[in-house]
Amino acid sequence: MSSQSSQPSKYSVRRRPLLALGAAALLVPVAACGGSTDGGASGGGDQRLRAVMAFPPAQAMSPYGDDAVTLSRLSVIEGLTRIDEEGAAKPALATKWQRDGAKGWEFTLRDARFQDGDAVDAEAVVRSLAAAQDASPKPRVLSDVKLTAEAEGKRTVRITTDEADPLLPQRLANPSLAILSEGAYGKGGKVNPAGHATGPYTLTEVNGAVSAKLERNDTYWGGKAKASGVDVKFVADGTARANALRTGTADIAEYVPVAQASLLDEKQIHEVPTARTNTLYLNTENGVFADPAVRAAARSAIDSKALVDGVYEGRADTAQGLLGPGVPWAADAREAPEGRAKAASKAEVAKTKEIVLATYTNRPELPEVASAVQQQLEARGFTVKQYVRDYAQMEADALAGKYDAFIQARNTLLDTADPVSYLGSDFTCEGSFNIAQLCDKGVDEAVAKAAGADGLDARHAAEMEAEAKILGADAAVPLVHERFVQGFDSGKVDGVALDPMERRLITAETRLR
Repeated sequence: MSSQSSQPSKYSVRRRPLLALGAAALLVPVAACGGSTDGGASGGGDQRLRAVMAFPPAQAMSPYGDDAVTLSRLSVIEGLTRIDEEGAAKPALATKWQRDGAKGWEFTLRDARFQDGDAVDAEAVVRSLAAAQDASPKPRVLSDVKLTAEAEGKRTVRITTDEADPLLPQRLANPSLAILSEGAYGKGGKVNPAGHATGPYTLTEVNGAVSAKLERNDTYWGGKAKASGVDVKFVADGTARANALRTGTADIAEYVPVAQASLLDEKQIHEVPTARTNTLYLNTENGVFADPAVRAAARSAIDSKALVDGVYEGRADTAQGLLGPGVPWAADAREAPEGRAKAASKAEVAKTKEIVLATYTNRPELPEVASAVQQQLEARGFTVKQYVRDYAQMEADALAGKYDAFIQARNTLLDTADPVSYLGSDFTCEGSFNIAQLCDKGVDEAVAKAAGADGLDARHAAEMEAEAKILGADAAVPLVHERFVQGFDSGKVDGVALDPMERRLITAETRLR
């Protein structure tokens, strides 16, 4: 990389269409593994980990979509900050930061290197943030803010936002804002995180949507990982993931289905509270649910307790709103939904066209939830056709509004550890993850008010105002507040992160005993 001057420099933002990071761009497929060791060495610290993950790459390991979360959970990528268990921003590639005016922040970088040997410096940070800002589609975490980064010397970065953003340090912890080396950015906008990130593990091989291989990054600034590498298989079928753990062909199984939990040893089951709400998104722009009265009829048909008892075997909480028990302040601040339409009668509903209710297989409970919701809607007079596929095959169509209704499991704190980013991306006119196709001036104003609120109490109150307006529009019907189960034998595996924010799973501390 070029040497840095002491004068401020700035990367202009240019449109960069993303190219897929296909298997051909990487190395050979991953072979099946069975607890192999590194170079024949013995001892848990030198053994490789075997993990089965629920979500195969949906954007060919692009850092700008949900694949970034997978890379974060595998400890491949890092940002300037990280989020602790309380949702506060803590140092990562930045060691400290301070506010500089209403819209500016100054970040000081630590001494670190990328996995390809380049130094982590201010120009690298500017380049990565500019590329994320310019990505298409834009990362959800940037749906409600525009960032401009400037290098001020080698180890200092000044970041400004178009509007005052008190959550910027939390925002920069989002996996889609990972810092990558210059080598990650190829011609034509291609972005390749393999070997160009900073985490304790380096992504070295990807075999399409089947498997991947990670090797220990021996130059990691935080110290060497305790395992020599990780062999990853992507297994959308939840029963198959549980079976891999049960038969000993995997050390760690992500998202064990509730129905499988009772079949595993107690030491293999680790229940984690989350801020995840499973929600029925209704297409407010096209089709049957463009009518608010019909949306209200669908909402009135849903029985959350029946879903908790019948599908989740009690391992979930009944829906209280968009924000559940994983957001503990929400219950006391919640307001009643505003402006709900009168629900259409059963006879009126029966005259509507058949609706397509879609969900995905990667979270094993969701197809069963869809079947239960179908029965509840049909009891209300709807004619329902289910469409269930792997998530990677559905996301683009869901975002394009091609389904009448879509059941989605969403972590409401995933983007900034504060729900304002989720509210903006999922429910505003310009939201980048607006499956409900909602465009409502009142909702946009309420979300904007929350985004600009100073002080914790004011922000929480504004977020609950926004929730009330969204629920009032019946654009989204909360189904259940999910808990999830991570699978690993606590007698054999140490250091697995049980993270309510769902950003960490395998860390530098994870190892076989």
